[in-house]
Amino acid sequence: MKLRYQLKYLILVPTIGICACKKVINVNLNNASPAIVIEGNISNEAGPYQVKLTSSISYTNDNIYPGVTGAIVSIKDDSTGITDILTENYNGNYLTNKTIGAVGHTYHLYVKSNGKEYTATSTMPQQVMLDSITFLTNSGFGEINVSPQPNFQDPGGVYNAYEFLETYHGVPSKRIFVLNDEFSDGRYVVRPLRNDSTYIQSGDEVQLEMRCIDKNIFNYLKELSRQDPTNGQPTSPANPISNINNGALGYFSAHTTQKKKAIYH
Repeated sequence: MKLRYQLKYLILVPTIGICACKKVINVNLNNASPAIVIEGNISNEAGPYQVKLTSSISYTNDNIYPGVTGAIVSIKDDSTGITDILTENYNGNYLTNKTIGAVGHTYHLYVKSNGKEYTATSTMPQQVMLDSITFLTNSGFGEINVSPQPNFQDPGGVYNAYEFLETYHGVPSKRIFVLNDEFSDGRYVVRPLRNDSTYIQSGDEVQLEMRCIDKNIFNYLKELSRQDPTNGQPTSPANPISNINNGALGYFSAHTTQKKKAIYH
């Protein structure tokens, strides 16, 4: 599995109203100081779950990121007390053996590689269900822009944050779509995922994956979205603050997931 998001700038210091399986973190290998890139995901779907380790060390001129092998990787579930020692599958991919993703559980990631230790914590939020997908159509500059709209009820009185992964024409979008309930707590949410969706035509099928994510991951993805000029909010390039310590890049996320499809007419 590749990392889905493109981190186009790497400055080692190592979310948008709504504006982000597989991820791609592209780093400038020739100019960057060495760093480990960690991607870990646990969901409420059945495992095994994967933690992927790669290196940002200059390697080739072809943007090939070498996997970090021989690491010790474990995940502890606070609720059950079970510590799972992950098995290295191939080229920096480590798989769980007995971890079960469950709502409300807090998970601790531990990685030891090349004499350095990295830790991260993530709690899987309560799941909010995606009711349906509709579409918002706008005309302008001689084009018709179609934006999928997730429709769901936000629970009141509790913090909620969401990530939406969009796929159309069978191709996952590289855009980052995140939303929290700062202005919609307890309300019914109908919010367009605004992007360059001029390729969506009548009869096309669009899939949305809705993830309920914790606050740290929301902040990470929101900051990462600001690195992407196509999101319309470019900022000075810098690495988003990871929830993984000791200078690692990447993230560790325990989240719920739900997928729905809709046909645009």
